[in-house]
Amino acid sequence: MQVTQTAADGLKREFKVVVPADEIESRVKSRLERLSKTVRVPGFRPGKAPLGLLRRQYGRAVMGEVLEEAVDQGSRQAIDDNSLRPALRPKIEVTAFDEGKDLEFSLGVEVLPDVPEVDLAGLALTRLVAEPDEERVDQAVANLVRARTTYTPIAAQRGAMTGDQLVIDFEGTVDGVPFEGGRGEGMTVVLGSGTMVPGFEDGLVGAEVGVEREVVVRFPESYGRAEVAGKEARFKVKVSEIRAAEPITVDDAWAESLGFENLADLRRMFRDRIGNDLKAMARNRLKRELLDQLAAAHRFEVPPGMVEIEFESIWKQLTEEMRRSGESFGEGAQSEEALRAEYRAIAERRVRLGLLLADIGGKNDVQVQAQELQQAMIAHAQRFPGQERQVFEFLQKTPAALEQLRAPIYEDKVVDLILSRANVTERSVSVEELLRDPDEPAPAAGGGAGA
Repeated sequence: MQVTQTAADGLKREFKVVVPADEIESRVKSRLERLSKTVRVPGFRPGKAPLGLLRRQYGRAVMGEVLEEAVDQGSRQAIDDNSLRPALRPKIEVTAFDEGKDLEFSLGVEVLPDVPEVDLAGLALTRLVAEPDEERVDQAVANLVRARTTYTPIAAQRGAMTGDQLVIDFEGTVDGVPFEGGRGEGMTVVLGSGTMVPGFEDGLVGAEVGVEREVVVRFPESYGRAEVAGKEARFKVKVSEIRAAEPITVDDAWAESLGFENLADLRRMFRDRIGNDLKAMARNRLKRELLDQLAAAHRFEVPPGMVEIEFESIWKQLTEEMRRSGESFGEGAQSEEALRAEYRAIAERRVRLGLLLADIGGKNDVQVQAQELQQAMIAHAQRFPGQERQVFEFLQKTPAALEQLRAPIYEDKVVDLILSRANVTERSVSVEELLRDPDEPAPAAGGGAGA
């Protein structure tokens, strides 16, 4: 077998592999001889059938197996002899073969790059720390009150008030034309809950049972349906019932009815829950800062094939989301070509960061334990009530699906390792600052129109 490198361009390598005809024939003959000992041929004892007869009956299948084996061995030899680390499955193309002649095939390989060493101790990061404020605890309690509120049909004839629950029929139009999702019957809405399009609930304050009312609203520019986003809509609404909220006294007795020791215990539960959510957000901000620093400080070539796979995954998600929302290219400020370039850059960044984290994890023997993976499998299966067993078995039998669960666990463990060695300082911030997108400019100090 002869292996010759024919091209080397960046991380791409190409080889020509030649397997001599006599070697192919020797392998075919050897396999036919082994086959003769097990196959039954009428008129011949086991092992006594002529090779010519076996070749006529089984030659095509045996040749296929031999060629597959030769290609596999030739590919491994090219990779091993050149100490290559393939990033993806090699691309193989048979370029020449006829019975009795040499087998020739080309082998294209993208190799993993040499990843630069990362000075973990030299990373300087800031962990934002925000404590839950009483206003958010109050809001959480208020949300619970709304969820626990019961409503009773009113006996008196009066107009609807904020806090009432209405049963309504409605039909909306935009430019006089009905639109999808703009019609409903027997729907309940609590005035002041903010669950409907802005202005819709306000427009029903004062409405009376059986009296049709027109409500005019304007859909937000960011509304999920592109065909009505930013447009004015007119709704004809008829109220069939008005229900008043049964008052709830927020006190120790109410908290005890929910299984808490007292009201302070209930508020403590919400405070802890909000605190845990804020810690999770703070970690996400810290992780983002870490990844931004790694991406900015470590530039190296990445395998184009890996970038293409990542890009196709991102692009598929984008186009599916656009299809669901009714959007199309050309409606926004960016063209499809510009968006493709933007998301390809994102794909390249993801691949580069993945290689960096994998290299750090490998050098520090980071492992995903079987118990950790099993817990992730159970959690994933529980997202499909009634199908948990089937989902769990599917994950066990599907390596690619199992890897999708393992990858984020591994990444988080590597991130934790880096954070344990980096120079991380803490800075107390307000909840608003923690929640603000770091790409958004901070609000100006002071205030007023003349600031």
